[in-house]
Amino acid sequence: MRHNRVVLYDEGGVGAPILLLHGLMGSAATWSDQVPWLREFGHVYTFQAAGHGRPVPADLGTDAFAADLAAHTAHIAEPLTIIGHSMGAIHGWVFAAAHPDRVRALVVEDIAPDFTGQTAEGWAALVDSWPQPFADADALVDYFGPVAGRYFERAFTLTDQGYHLHGETETFRAISEDWGTRDFWPEWKALEIPTLLIEAEHTIAPAGQMRLMADVHPNAEYALVADAAHLVHDEQPTVYRELVAGFLRKVLPQ
Repeated sequence: MRHNRVVLYDEGGVGAPILLLHGLMGSAATWSDQVPWLREFGHVYTFQAAGHGRPVPADLGTDAFAADLAAHTAHIAEPLTIIGHSMGAIHGWVFAAAHPDRVRALVVEDIAPDFTGQTAEGWAALVDSWPQPFADADALVDYFGPVAGRYFERAFTLTDQGYHLHGETETFRAISEDWGTRDFWPEWKALEIPTLLIEAEHTIAPAGQMRLMADVHPNAEYALVADAAHLVHDEQPTVYRELVAGFLRKVLPQ
């Protein structure tokens, strides 16, 4: 478990930097299956977002998260290739729009620019109903299923009592509800870097938005992954690897 307040993890590899950004309620450790094969393409880093096993910042807005990301990666001299899932993808493209010289390419997994008007009240109530702590990894799998259960095993905090959510429900709710107050089309439309958009068949994104993201971007490609929900990289790992590896071969120096 990675909950010692480290922010940026150096995962090894040689070459151009590749930065992995997790989704809401995820953690740096939820990329553990992808890190080994991504080392074939460059120097891999994973990032722990604020409020996820790290202290909760005063500002939980998306711009503040992008600024936090910028500050903690400032020492990486070469432009980053950012691979983001959900929340991490939004933070990644907002960061890229603000710092276009610092991002080489982008992978966006199952998220869209416009959730305005939506709230997370029902979702937060569901999270609060979870029977925490979960006694062990098997209890997580029994409750969430094999994919999400393993995802949360890597994300949650393990104590003597069992597995606990690695942040406060209200923190996660506030992060996501920022997306209900504004859209991120201006930041998206500012981008010209090579981009891969990966949408799940059973997506959380509003219908048609990810295809439109590709249509308005001058250098984007789009893929719809069948038989996948929000955790595409874990639910369809072979397809995800083929898509991302093919993209990286095109955008990274060989």
